[in-house]
Parts: sequence; structure tokens; C-alpha cells
Amino acid sequence: MTQSVQVAGIYVHDQDEALQFYVDRLGFRVHTDARNGDYRWLTVQRPDQPDFQLGLFRPQPPTVDDATAQELLKAVAKGAMPPLVLVVADCRAAYAAMQARGVEFTQEPIARYGSVDASFRDPSGNGWKLVQSR
Repeated sequence: MTQSVQVAGIYVHDQDEALQFYVDRLGFRVHTDARNGDYRWLTVQRPDQPDFQLGLFRPQPPTVDDATAQELLKAVAKGAMPPLVLVVADCRAAYAAMQARGVEFTQEPIARYGSVDASFRDPSGNGWKLVQSR
């Protein structure tokens, strides 16, 4: 039996805003955008990584109650979730291209640990590391 992780999700406070950020600024494309009542299953993927999807999910019932949803959104906004990692061939070039598309970085590219990395956050507060492949 083959098993693989194909979807990993993050919490976002506004799925439309997140979708615009991930598609227009980071270069992802929409994989699935389906609704079931108030629930929306929204995933994006990197064009060169077709076997993996990033879910852009709003915490809400039925997955969590309203109070928990509000606490989760507060935690995300504070940057409390673990950072996601986007691996690129050239961190400085990717930084410049993403910055030109409106991505606001919290850390400029810096050489360390045998690589180069930079940091940014999405509109909901999810932290990202932009890491140059070795």
C-alpha cells in the first residue's frame, strides 16, 4: 500500500485574500476551490510540484467551534504557527522577484548555515522561510 502526504493546510483569516496572495504574489495556482454550504475547500499548488497541495482553510465549524476558530485566527495573526519553507534555486533572485510582486519580507536574504534564507509572512500572519537549495 502506497501512502503519501498530498495536502497540508494552513489557517487563513480570509480565503479570497489568501488566494490572491498565493496566486498573484507567490506564483501558486488553484488546484481545488469547492464549497459545501459555508465550508470552502481551497487548495493551491506550485506549478512544478503537482503532487502536493497547500490548503488555505478558515477555521470554522464543523472542524472547530466558533470560540476555538477565533483563538486559532489570533494565534496565526501573531505568527505562532510553525514557518513554512519554500525552497528556491537562488534566494536573492527569488526575493527580488517576490518583492517586486508586493511580498513584504520580515528578513532580507542572509547567508548562514551553508545556505541563504529570507523570511516573509502571508496576509494572515503565517510565517515563511525562503531557502536557497544547496
